[in-house]
Amino acid sequence: MKRRSFLKSSALAGFSMPFIHKLSFASTTGKAAGPLVISSANGLRATAKAMEMIKGGADALDAVIAGVNIVEEDPNDHSVGYGGLPNEEGVVELDSCVMHGPTHNAGSVAALRNIKNPSKVARLVMERTDHELLVGEGALRFAKAHGFKEEDLLTDEARKVWLHWKETLSETDDWFPEDNPDIPANYKELTKTTGTITCLGIDLNGNISGVTTTSGLAFKIPGRVGDSPIIGAGLYVDNEVGACGSTGRGEENLKNLSCFLTVELMRNGYSPQEACMETARRIIKHAKIPSLHRADGRPNFNVRFYALNKKGEFGAASVYGPTKFSVHDGKENKWHQGGGVLKYKK
Repeated sequence: MKRRSFLKSSALAGFSMPFIHKLSFASTTGKAAGPLVISSANGLRATAKAMEMIKGGADALDAVIAGVNIVEEDPNDHSVGYGGLPNEEGVVELDSCVMHGPTHNAGSVAALRNIKNPSKVARLVMERTDHELLVGEGALRFAKAHGFKEEDLLTDEARKVWLHWKETLSETDDWFPEDNPDIPANYKELTKTTGTITCLGIDLNGNISGVTTTSGLAFKIPGRVGDSPIIGAGLYVDNEVGACGSTGRGEENLKNLSCFLTVELMRNGYSPQEACMETARRIIKHAKIPSLHRADGRPNFNVRFYALNKKGEFGAASVYGPTKFSVHDGKENKWHQGGGVLKYKK
């Protein structure tokens, strides 16, 4: 038996939950004609910017960071940067990591306050320190030392969402909600925000880099850090193989080092699409504690994976699908659809 076949059959043999259903999707794996940039569903502007820079000769890392900066600075994206939903005390805390394929170097920041572009700070951690991860007050001091200016990241809309959440959290406290609160129509969806943006690119030299950045789980305990700033969990790049980035419930990615796993699956012959699907299956299999289950035994969370390989193939998959993601293949910039292990159902 070939090694690839053995690995795939072994992985699936221990996975027999009765509710698993593989969704169909438009294509198992896309293939880029030239340089390639992929991102999460909120990354169409990021892929456009990154590809523009790559075609101009930029290194993939410069390009993907510039791409996600657009979303970090967008007050209407409540899962990333400025406009992100705050922690339970009303303070926006940001996480990010970058990884540079040619050098296999990386940098990260976590629980960073008052700095709009954590991805830029993460890059400086990589380039200007002997460390890989800076957190909290130390990350803020480092950013300020390099000229970043502190600013209030809590927009009026994000504050209204947070305040309404706080005022309706209990009927026995002293907080009273407004009779007609001025909050977004999609309030319930926003309170479940686990957003994030990830962006992966291959430049004209065939080198791969990636970035992931987020404001994290809405109304989290202050100091909570998810997968987004952790190399191997929210992002992983191997310049000889490919890259993977993730969005969704970070705690499950941390427990499984999901992006590292996805790249290793590609190393062993899986296509990007197949690797993302198998990683999503692994996440479900390992979600054993009751708090992660709905009444019917299915996961009560979602995690999404986006991957590309050295050949320019790309794919995406999620726990619940299908998965929408952004791709610029050098010719056109558009959304694609990836797979899902489970179907949504009421």
